[in-house]
Amino acid sequence: MKRTVDPKQLNGLALAYMGDAVYEQAIREHLIYSGKTKPNRLHVSATGYVSAKAQAYLIEKMTEELLLTDEERDYYKRGRNAKSYSKAKNADSKTYSQSTGFEALIGFLYLTGKADRLQELISWCIEKIEAIEKL
Repeated sequence: MKRTVDPKQLNGLALAYMGDAVYEQAIREHLIYSGKTKPNRLHVSATGYVSAKAQAYLIEKMTEELLLTDEERDYYKRGRNAKSYSKAKNADSKTYSQSTGFEALIGFLYLTGKADRLQELISWCIEKIEAIEKL
């Protein structure tokens, strides 16, 4: 596919739009490959990974653990600070902004071809969420 847009020039919401799809697909694949195959159970399980609350938690942990590079933090902030005209259904505005930033980071990594780093962070996210579920 010919790229006519430099991903580094995209606004935070465009990056988040892509990141939402990429992260959702990665989580769905993880759940399927983990042996979960019942549709309702898949949906419930996926929500624990992809909800605004889960994404806000994950980006806070990434920040606390100094997991992100300066560039990655910049793209997270680009998404977090973007002016969205939609409202979250089940999250307050801070949580929604953080999750948008999380998705922007994922979108940035995907669109700039940083597949290894993207996989590293997604795997880290899966491990964090699964550790919480075991508590």
